[in-house]
Amino acid sequence: MALAHSIVIDNIGSLITNDPTIGEGPLGILTDACVVVTDGEVEFVGAAGATADDHIDAEGACVLPGFVDSHTHLVFAGDRSEEFTTRMAGQPYDGGGIRVTTDATRATETSELDRLVRLRLHEAHRAGTTTIEIKSGYGLNVADEARSLEIAKRHTSETTFLGAHLLPSDYEGRADDYIDLVCNEMLSASRPHAKWIDAFCETGAFDEDQSRAVLEAGKAAGLGLRLHGNQLGTGPGVQLAVECGCASVDHCTHLTDADIEALAGSDTVATFLPAADFSTRQPYPDARRVIDAGATVAIASNCNPGSSYTTSMSFCIAIAVREMHMTIDEAIQAVTTGGAAALRRNDVGHLSPGAAGHLVILDAPSHHHLAYRPGVPLIHHTIGPLGSEV
Repeated sequence: MALAHSIVIDNIGSLITNDPTIGEGPLGILTDACVVVTDGEVEFVGAAGATADDHIDAEGACVLPGFVDSHTHLVFAGDRSEEFTTRMAGQPYDGGGIRVTTDATRATETSELDRLVRLRLHEAHRAGTTTIEIKSGYGLNVADEARSLEIAKRHTSETTFLGAHLLPSDYEGRADDYIDLVCNEMLSASRPHAKWIDAFCETGAFDEDQSRAVLEAGKAAGLGLRLHGNQLGTGPGVQLAVECGCASVDHCTHLTDADIEALAGSDTVATFLPAADFSTRQPYPDARRVIDAGATVAIASNCNPGSSYTTSMSFCIAIAVREMHMTIDEAIQAVTTGGAAALRRNDVGHLSPGAAGHLVILDAPSHHHLAYRPGVPLIHHTIGPLGSEV
């Protein structure tokens, strides 16, 4: 039997635990603190000076839970930088570029797709992400959707089947036939590699009835439910997500009062993707209204090649504080406990005894610097577990 191995992160100036029973305020902040992690699990949180097998000196810096990125599309090939450049010159975003990525992804060998995913995960880990969700959605046929999820599952347990991402060109004018394929043969092939199912419920993608059919088929197959909704305008996405009991509805850029009321009365997490709004020049959601109504919110990167090619959760935090009327404390919670709630996880996003030992050490004395110094690489060190998932 292997002996337990422990590591102490000591001399922490400001420790965010996200546990108000341990520290001050909603973030559970401790000063002059340490954390002991034994075999990947938090064993002790308290005053500085504990001992362990290995020692990391935080040198008075801020330490917080690793970021939980609950929405990404990392399995893809190709480049859409010209599309971005055109959009910056005034071309509106309509989601149509998904087909460009689909063609490139289908044409790329599995080993190369896996290498690209590993590179993106390494980048995300350097930027403080320790738990990540990965969707399919750039295969859009039975074989390539299953292949994308098989690759994703090598790297994370949080895998999402997104066959209903956009109508492929060979099904033009036959959306219901494609949804039938998604709900049957494609779902059967993808199910062994997926934990979740998702659909893009949006004008130009799939309507309410088609999205509901996908969610119901996924639920019958034992998958958890997620939904893209209300990105390009108001629509049925939020209401459908709440009705179906989705863990999260993502984008939430355009929300009515009724949408906010529905979210506040449910356990469906409103997941904001501010880097997508930045890249597409969409208006930013008013997170203040959603938070004040009592809904649970998360922030995720939405890393993808067309509308949000970033793995930086720090960037997303800065946008949320500057443009979405969130406080820095709320933004920190949204990328930690909020992301965990969106994935229905209670082991990540906080630093309490028994939680996963996923930590970020900043090159800064407080978490405020993540919004105060936007664009500066303030992640000094990320501790587990993407390295073990990759």
